[in-house]
Amino acid sequence: MNTLQSREKWQGALYSFVLVIIVWQAVAMLLKIPIIPTPTAVFINLLQIFQSRMEIHLLYSLGRIIAGIAISILLGVSLGLLMGYFSRIDRILSPLIYFTYPVPKIALLPIVMLLFGLGEASKLIMIVLIVVFQIIITARDAVKNIPQEIFRSLQSLGASRWQIFKEIIIPASLPEVLTATRLALGTAVSILFFTETFGTEYGMGYFIMDAWMRVNYLDMYAGIVVLSFLGFCLFSILDVAEKYFCSWR
Repeated sequence: MNTLQSREKWQGALYSFVLVIIVWQAVAMLLKIPIIPTPTAVFINLLQIFQSRMEIHLLYSLGRIIAGIAISILLGVSLGLLMGYFSRIDRILSPLIYFTYPVPKIALLPIVMLLFGLGEASKLIMIVLIVVFQIIITARDAVKNIPQEIFRSLQSLGASRWQIFKEIIIPASLPEVLTATRLALGTAVSILFFTETFGTEYGMGYFIMDAWMRVNYLDMYAGIVVLSFLGFCLFSILDVAEKYFCSWR
């Protein structure tokens, strides 16, 4: 059943890709303007420039997004689980999170850049600010939704707090944490694109904006295609991770 579902999922992704290409080709043929080149021209150009000019930008963007997500999961899961299990910690941290979470993170970009400069630190901080809040709230709520009878049963059998976290809390909250990460990932990639236009010479955001300013639409669309493919791969990795770590579901 799992093999069949995986096959159907990849077939759906292939059909969606083909549909996008067909619509793109039709629009390009209908309008016939330089700003909308054909998919064929874009993919040929992508193959020509990827290794020599684009690969380094993709590696920088990939490294930033992976590091940002890893830090967000480490911080978010730790705080969320503690808040969900210890009511005193929840009472202290929840008001702070409720106050800061609704703030548009892009509005914090000037402050972050003034405090941490235009380098890698500010880009990682922006990704973390976007992803970590959803993970904290999701992990906390997942723990709170675990029936208290389960905790009492384990405690009556002499289980330690570490055993409770290892055997119950972490497995029960992990699917929701991965879902929250998946939901925040799209916004994180968008913000990464925006931050890469400041104070850096590497990154897909820089590559796309540089191509746009040079009126090189083939490079610009090639960068957009690669950035979209990056997002697709990250989503797929999260799906595989959920299937592996949450096989009990």
